Amino acid sequence: MPAERDMKSALDIRYNDFDADAFISLWNAVWDGAPSREQTALALEHSIFRVGVYDGDRLVGMARMIGDLGLCYYIKDVIVHPDYQGRGLGNVLLTHLLRFIDENGVPGKEIAVELCAMPDKMPFYAKHGFKSNEAQRMRLMLCPGTYKPR
Repeated sequence: MPAERDMKSALDIRYNDFDADAFISLWNAVWDGAPSREQTALALEHSIFRVGVYDGDRLVGMARMIGDLGLCYYIKDVIVHPDYQGRGLGNVLLTHLLRFIDENGVPGKEIAVELCAMPDKMPFYAKHGFKSNEAQRMRLMLCPGTYKPR
């Protein structure tokens, strides 16, 4: 998909453009403990869609999507630089992700769109139609080469 200009924010929207270095830089502006460059490059390579918001050449907002293109899409790493928060960029990112699904999903069939959000971010996603459910998120941090079956 081509880049476009978002007139509301006067920033550039680009698809599948940002690299691991830009991802890590933006991650570190918001959170601690960015993944390694190798992990990030692999994750970006295997993401099905990425959207970035740029101020000139600087990545100031990003989000990516993983999934199987048929039954399930999972939204990951919705991040807006602190200097740009409160300008509606999260809405812009989410709108582009959901538009991608709308344009690429199987017509006439429901598709699960999932994400994990911190409690303070739940109202933001609810405005876009997301609903919480009774499922509990579980996580296992696994270092490759160390797994031992139970």
